[in-house]
Amino acid sequence: MFVYLILVVPAMLFTFWAQWRVKSSFEKWSKVPSAQQLNGMDVARTLMQNEGLSHVQIERIGGELTDHYDPNGQVMRLSDGSLQPTVAAMAIVAHELGHAAQDQEGYFWLRARSSIVGAANIGTNLGSTLFFIGIILALFAERLGLFVAVIGVILFSAAVVFTFVTLPVEFNASTRAREMLMRNGLVTVEESKGVNAVLNAAALTYVAAAAQALAQLLYFISILVRRR
Repeated sequence: MFVYLILVVPAMLFTFWAQWRVKSSFEKWSKVPSAQQLNGMDVARTLMQNEGLSHVQIERIGGELTDHYDPNGQVMRLSDGSLQPTVAAMAIVAHELGHAAQDQEGYFWLRARSSIVGAANIGTNLGSTLFFIGIILALFAERLGLFVAVIGVILFSAAVVFTFVTLPVEFNASTRAREMLMRNGLVTVEESKGVNAVLNAAALTYVAAAAQALAQLLYFISILVRRR
C-alpha cells in the first residue's frame, strides 16, 4: 500500500489536475472571439491551402475535445467546439493540422507511434488484467501465476512506451500549430497568448498520462519483486 501511495496516487492526482487545466483553459479561451471572426473551419481551410495540406479531409465528431487527426485516412475530425470563431478553436484546429504536416513529411515519432499503436492497445486492455490474474493464480500455483503476471507486465510496458513516444509527437504538433498561425497572420499577439495557454494545457495531459502509466508499471514490478 505504501508503494501505491508514493507511486500511483501522485500520478493520478497530476492527471486529474491536468484534465482540469485543459478543460478550464479551453472554456476560458472559447469565450474569446477571434479578432478576424474566423471560425475553426475558416482557419482550417486557410492553413490547408497555404501550408500544402489541401489533401486533408475534414469531418465532424461528437463530444468535447475529441478532435484528432487520423493518419490512416488523412482525415481531421473536429468537434463542434472547435468549429466556433474563438481563440481556443484556432489552437485546436492548428494543432491537428500540425499532425497532418507531420504525416506529410514522414515525421519519425509519428511513424513510430503508429507502428506500436496495436501493441499498445493490447497492452492497455490486456496487460493489467493478466497481471492481476497472475497474482491471484500465484496463490495456488506460484510459478504459473508469476509467469502470467510477468506476461501482463510485458504487455503493459508497450502501453507505457506508447505514452512516451506520444510526447514528442504532441509537442511538435503544438510547435507547428503556433508557427502556422503566426506565419499566416491568423492571430494577434494577444491571441497568441491564448493559443499558447490552450496548447500548453493540452500538453500537460500527455505528460500526466505518461507519468501515470509509468507509475502503474513500477507498481506492478514492485509487487512482482516482493512476491519473489
